[in-house]
Amino acid sequence: MPPSEKNIDGLLREATRHLQAATDSPRLDAELLLAYVLRRDRVYLYTYPESLPPADQRDCFHALLQRRRQGEPLAYLTGFKEFWSLSLSITPQVLIPRPETELLVELALACFTQQQSINVADLGTGSGAIALALAHERPHWRITATDISTPALEVARSNAQMLENVQFLAGHWFVPLNTKRLHLIISNPPYIDSHDPHLQQPELRHEPQQALVSPAHGLKDIMHIIDNTPQHLLAGGFLILEHGFDQGSTVRKRLRDKGFSAISTHHDLAGHERATLARWDAE
Repeated sequence: MPPSEKNIDGLLREATRHLQAATDSPRLDAELLLAYVLRRDRVYLYTYPESLPPADQRDCFHALLQRRRQGEPLAYLTGFKEFWSLSLSITPQVLIPRPETELLVELALACFTQQQSINVADLGTGSGAIALALAHERPHWRITATDISTPALEVARSNAQMLENVQFLAGHWFVPLNTKRLHLIISNPPYIDSHDPHLQQPELRHEPQQALVSPAHGLKDIMHIIDNTPQHLLAGGFLILEHGFDQGSTVRKRLRDKGFSAISTHHDLAGHERATLARWDAE
């Protein structure tokens, strides 16, 4: 490789060309991977474009590029993902937090005043993204995060760091809660049908399928949560669910049938129905 292609600018230009067919953001991916390898931020790449990284760092960068070209998600390569201004540790044992899931956090924060002290459950917490975002914004909220995956809970606990208002419990959906009654139940459950062609996308093939796929056209886990929420929600409490873009009407109907009120579905930044909120008024 000519010397000019061994410096930061050359490495980025070469990497961008190689990633063109693998990602919609080849330049950004190249920058994030190189910054990760160099243990610098992206500003450094633009400040010192003529800097020559040592051979071992170049080799590491090229190895990560090859994995990215094969569809491995960027978050698994670098081991972290930003969510709600938090930098979360991410491993292949957890679903990678999506920007659209921040909508659930926004809805939850809007349900209660800043002064209210409430009990919350985040079902299927994965990396802990939702629970930790809420815990960070509302230190006086008491949050219980559950997940059936022990490796996922290990990741979530590592992400909790100094947050003391979150506890993590192992078990399927509501089981770890026992008879606890809550003001808010929130969840981003699996909601993709097993035959959905999107599952063939290279990045999705690397993520844990139990966190993505649900039987009954992707609705089994959502319906289970709706059906069992009344046993755990206080009167006047809220349920917030993320779901597929084409599942909103089915979710709303099930909520109405179960006696929920004030049902509203909210759109993500792409304009798709992505989250539904409902209130439980019955005793």
